[in-house]
Amino acid sequence: MPSSPKPAAKKPAKKSSAKPLLISAGVALAAITLGLVSWQATAPDSTGSAGSAAAPATDPTAELKALARRESGDKLAVGRADAPVVLIEYSDFKCGYCGKFARDTEPELVKKYVQDGTLRIEWRNFPIFGAESEAAAKAAWAAGQQDRFDAFHAAAYAGGSKEKGFAEPRLVELAQEAGVPDLERFKADMAGEQAAAALRKDQEEGYRIGVTSTPSFLLNGRPIAGAQPLDTFTAAIAKAKAEAAKR
Repeated sequence: MPSSPKPAAKKPAKKSSAKPLLISAGVALAAITLGLVSWQATAPDSTGSAGSAAAPATDPTAELKALARRESGDKLAVGRADAPVVLIEYSDFKCGYCGKFARDTEPELVKKYVQDGTLRIEWRNFPIFGAESEAAAKAAWAAGQQDRFDAFHAAAYAGGSKEKGFAEPRLVELAQEAGVPDLERFKADMAGEQAAAALRKDQEEGYRIGVTSTPSFLLNGRPIAGAQPLDTFTAAIAKAKAEAAKR
């Protein structure tokens, strides 16, 4: 019997404010299908292969694929800007399933696909568990300004890390673990308006396309929900790479 997909951490029911959405019909469809299609599309079918769900009548992946920023100087990304496959990850540092993905799956994807130029990973901070989640997201952005985002990301998602909380002294400790060279600059950046603006940009993008839980992913515009097994990602990357080669 095929295994069930790993669950994702759900966004708390109470939100501080509703965000007005002015979205095109294509992205509106994406918002509807993100939660519905992704679980089906990533669940193994009876033959053990991924992606068995029927596509919606109007394919939303074109507009979702366009969300890949592909900025060469993006501090919250790894991999070539022109990689044929882009994985966008919406995650929260207090999310246990995000930590599982970060520890168990992401390093394998980096080793196998980022290093050979196939894959680019772009992180989006999408805190859903309150003030400490938002503080950790801003801290990760601040670490990125000194080219230590990936190291901070690894330290914050290390086993047992989230149980220690993300108060400011702990965030500074994580920055030290990550090798951030200028801690005074880190603290100033973490508290600054640029960090807040970067976080708003990521959050608004996620809200606009209907992200409701973490981790959530877009792989060349195709949604994947939850901390899926490595095989789910490898199959999806192989398919996306083959499709990109035909264009």
